[in-house]
Amino acid sequence: MVVYLDHAATTPVLPAAITACAEAMAVVGNPASVHSQGQNAKRMLEEAREGVAASVSCDPIEVVFTGSGTEAINLAVKGLFWARTPRRRILVAEGEHHATLDSVEWLAEHDDAQLEWIPLDALGRIDLDALEAAIASNPADVALVTVIAANNEVGTIQPLTEIAALAAAHDIPMHVDAVSAYGYLPIDFAALSRAGVSAVSLSAHKIGGPVGIGALILGRRTAVVPLLHGGGQQRKVRSGTQDVAAAVSFAVAASAFGAGQPAEHARLSVLRDRVIDGVRLIAPAAILNGDPDPAGRLPGNAHFSFPGCEGDSLLFLLDVAGVSVSTGSACQAGVPEPSHVLRAMGRSESESRGALRITLGHSSSDADVDALLDALPAAHAQAVRAGMSDRVTRA
Repeated sequence: MVVYLDHAATTPVLPAAITACAEAMAVVGNPASVHSQGQNAKRMLEEAREGVAASVSCDPIEVVFTGSGTEAINLAVKGLFWARTPRRRILVAEGEHHATLDSVEWLAEHDDAQLEWIPLDALGRIDLDALEAAIASNPADVALVTVIAANNEVGTIQPLTEIAALAAAHDIPMHVDAVSAYGYLPIDFAALSRAGVSAVSLSAHKIGGPVGIGALILGRRTAVVPLLHGGGQQRKVRSGTQDVAAAVSFAVAASAFGAGQPAEHARLSVLRDRVIDGVRLIAPAAILNGDPDPAGRLPGNAHFSFPGCEGDSLLFLLDVAGVSVSTGSACQAGVPEPSHVLRAMGRSESESRGALRITLGHSSSDADVDALLDALPAAHAQAVRAGMSDRVTRA
């Protein structure tokens, strides 16, 4: 039996989403065409937009479909920055996903953006006092604030309303990367918008939809400069012929996750706590990373550092035993560097290199947790015998 416990990287596509995608792919018509087939495709697309909008409590017109969560983040960060010229400062929390980190660093290199990194505490939560001080130092020159809703590696949930209040006090737009939180935590864009959030990024493949489609939830009055130009689709924010089949599949997954979210949150929390308790029994020295309070972390996330061994060793040994986990973000998989998230939280290089991320999702079961806990003792003992490599990494 192969056990999949890497849902933070991607989660299995729901059967209903697969069926919906296949059926929609058989429908011909460009949704921008005026003939009846084109208008039928447009109807399907707009119904899908309504479905995604309902899952995050926003207006359908605020849903801008993109090719991925990464594109949604790039559109939000770069688009907000360009729309706010001549303001140059971007306030970004340390430990963000690389879609955000690489976007702001590109702006710094190519467009004279001034990046100000807001520190995290030991649990991976943003330092609100540091953010407030950074804003207060020169609010008129802040182009935007960007923060992840819940950390994709350690699962810590950020205080979004408190962050938004600090930004809103100076009319500074705020972007939220909700890719890792979507489907696991309730996202109410209407409430977030009232608090001061301007844009929220989502991805379908994190909730049982297809790879290759995401969405930027963009407030009606929020201006962004587009990344793509062409046909002027989607409020002229994101040009290009829209993928009707992917949008329909996305909406089916969004509806499925939204309908059962409270019960699924509770179910995953129980499984997560079984993982945490089991790992601590097997490896008492293991360090739980992120917020230890169950209410402060994603319901399916258990992230540990295992002293004295490499996370990569544990990953490969568990994989041989038929259990799939990860050492961190899939976007950085295979890169021999310690987790930038753990380093931002003050962890040592060895603690960062010994990290293992176990994430549960809609297909996870008690049997999966049993398989992990059965395989872990031998894998951990062998990884400890192998010890730490002597590679040199950059702090």
